[in-house]
Amino acid sequence: MLRYGLIGTGHRAQMYTDAIGGAHRDRAVLVAFADANPGRMAYHQQRMTDEWGYAPGSIATYGPADVERMIAEQHLDRVIITSPDYTHAGMITRALRAGVDVVVEKPLTIDAPSAQSIVEAVRETGHRVVVTFNYRYSPRNSALKELIRSGAVGTVLSVTFEWVLDTAHGADYFRRWHRDKKNSGGLLIHKASHHFDLVNWWIADVPRRVFASGGVRFYGAENADARGLPPRPERGTHDGPHGPFELDLRDDPRLKALYLDNEHFDGYRRDQDVFGPGVTTEDNLAVIVDYEGGPTLSYSLNAHSPWEGYRVAVNGTEGRAELEVVERAAVLLDDGSAVVDPSARPDAVGGRQKGERLVLQRHWQEAQEVPIPEGEGAHGGGDALLLNDVFVGPGDDPLGRPSDYVDGLRAISVGICGNESIATGRAVTPASLGLDLSR
Repeated sequence: MLRYGLIGTGHRAQMYTDAIGGAHRDRAVLVAFADANPGRMAYHQQRMTDEWGYAPGSIATYGPADVERMIAEQHLDRVIITSPDYTHAGMITRALRAGVDVVVEKPLTIDAPSAQSIVEAVRETGHRVVVTFNYRYSPRNSALKELIRSGAVGTVLSVTFEWVLDTAHGADYFRRWHRDKKNSGGLLIHKASHHFDLVNWWIADVPRRVFASGGVRFYGAENADARGLPPRPERGTHDGPHGPFELDLRDDPRLKALYLDNEHFDGYRRDQDVFGPGVTTEDNLAVIVDYEGGPTLSYSLNAHSPWEGYRVAVNGTEGRAELEVVERAAVLLDDGSAVVDPSARPDAVGGRQKGERLVLQRHWQEAQEVPIPEGEGAHGGGDALLLNDVFVGPGDDPLGRPSDYVDGLRAISVGICGNESIATGRAVTPASLGLDLSR
């Protein structure tokens, strides 16, 4: 039975607390939390009691400055890090040097100096860092990996990848701490590290050179003023009518309990105006990545689309594979102009069909649709597979889905170089920023 500590008790922590309390309770026990907000730690402690039978108050609590003491006093074997991105490197290196292995939510970290500090700590201590890239485990993404691996498209020459976030999900990055780029490295790192990891894994290659362009073109005060938007409340939780970009935390019992009820501890507001001042995270991005083996990736991200999903095309010497995923067909409003529950994902709106489709077309042949296995649970059952690898240990996986700190480093290297490219207007290589992507 491994003893776990959890650093960061926000929204994302629940995936791990439920895994420890539920499916993996025979292998793992949660004995400690670390967070700056005692209210959120109390929330998760109560859930562990109510949902999973933990004794009240049985999970010890610590502040962020006391991670080493937590590890020593609670005799931890591993820590799980789900704190804000800018804290990852410090927490990872401290935990490694305190003698434990680490499981960390993507992204590994947000910039080149902190990435190097993690590499040094891993090499110094010999402890493991697992980065949880759950998109690898989604059946549709695994199906594309199998198709490429089989040689069906031949040698991969190029990839095009478009990801669109809709005005329910995409806007959410501009309400919370992600809106300030210094907290997350922007969407090129926080969100797109998932996507860059997929491409790295799909084509089994390593990024070599990056050119990027992007900007804050939709959200933020300047864009609101340019479009003549009327004045708005500075936060979404208020009485009276609500606009379609406002989030009232009182409408979601979980968000209310985690954030609104506990904001008096740290002043953090989860429901800020997406068109308010202080938005520095880009909402439109385009990236070109050259790979060591020769392929080129053309990638784009939009954070204010009317639908959500992604399109991927892999071009090879023998043909082409195309994956299209519609995760939500539209964002709809009620009569009061508020967004209908974003968790209600319409199956079909205006002719767009929610779903997924993988197509293979080899040269001089008709296109054929490739079946995608169906899974149960989040990300098509992918989260359950990921958590099994985290808590049970990876088995013999021919697709190579388990990921370590090198995979995490290769994923963020594209975003780190992309941010530098946006700042300088030049193509940037990982090597020029001191990033060693070798194993």
